[in-house]
Amino acid sequence: MSLELYILQQAINAVSLGSLYALVAIGLSMVFGILRMTNFAHGDMMMVGAFATLLLGAVGAPFWIAALGGVAVGALAGILVERAAYRPVRGSPDVTLLLTSLGVTYILENLGILIFTSSPRNFPIPAWMDTAIQFQEGQITFTQVNVATIALTVVSLGALGWFVTRTTVGLGMRAAAEDMGAALLVGLDVDKLIVTAFAIASGFAGLAGILWAAQAGIVEPTMGFTPLLKAFVAAIIGGFGSIAGALLGGYLLGALEVFIVAFLPSEVSPYRDAIVFGLLIAFLLFRPNGLLSPNREVKL
Repeated sequence: MSLELYILQQAINAVSLGSLYALVAIGLSMVFGILRMTNFAHGDMMMVGAFATLLLGAVGAPFWIAALGGVAVGALAGILVERAAYRPVRGSPDVTLLLTSLGVTYILENLGILIFTSSPRNFPIPAWMDTAIQFQEGQITFTQVNVATIALTVVSLGALGWFVTRTTVGLGMRAAAEDMGAALLVGLDVDKLIVTAFAIASGFAGLAGILWAAQAGIVEPTMGFTPLLKAFVAAIIGGFGSIAGALLGGYLLGALEVFIVAFLPSEVSPYRDAIVFGLLIAFLLFRPNGLLSPNREVKL
C-alpha cells in the first residue's frame, strides 16, 4: 500500500473514532455549560442506550427501531437522573455535585451488573452494517458501521446546531449557559432548560453507546467508563462547556490515538492511553480553558 492510501485509511479510522468521542464529549459540555458540573454518570447513558437497543432487538424490533428506542431510553434515563439525583442538590458546593455524580455512576453500573451480569454480551447488528467497503483493490477498507457512525454524527450535530440557534428552548439554553442569573431574571424556565440539556446530552450518549457496541460487537455494564474518560479529555482539549470545542477535541483525540497506533513504533502503542492522559495534564497545567473557550473557568 502506498503512503497516500495508508494515510487515507487511517484518516477514515480517525474520523470514525473521533465521531464517537465527539458525541459523548458534546453531552458532557452541554451539561457543564449550564450547571458547571462534571456529570461522571454520563458514560453510563451509553450503557443504557446499548442495552435498551439489545433488549428491543431481542423482542423482535427491527434494528433501526431498536436503535431509536435505545436513544430515547438513554434520553429518558438522563431526565430521571437529573430529577432524582441532581436537582435536589442543585446549588450545593461543587464537591457535593461531584460526589453525587460519582454515586449515580456506581449505582447505574451495579444495577446493570445485577440485571445483566458482568459478562459481555454479543451485540448483533444487521448483516449490511458489517459489510466491508473496499477501494483501490482492497487497500482501503472500512465497514458500513464506520459510515453509519460518521453519517449519524454529522446529522446529529446538524440537528443540534439548528436546535440551539433556531428554537426558543435552544436559545434559552445558550442564554442560561452564558449567565444563569440573568436567565432567571428575564423569566426563563431554567428547570425546563436543564432537563432539555440532560435529555439531549443523554440521547447523544445513548447513540454513541449503540455505535460503540456495534463496532466492538459486545455490550457490558461498564462499557461507558473508558469512552467517558476519553470524552472528558476531548472536552478539556476543546474547551469544557463549548459544544464546538467538544467537537474539535473529539476529532483531535481520535486522530491522535490513530496516529499513535498507525505511525509510531509498535512499542509505543501500549502506552496510548498514558499519552492521552498526559496530554490532559498538559492542558490542565498550561491551557485549562481549552482551545475554543479562553474565557470560561473550568471547575472539576
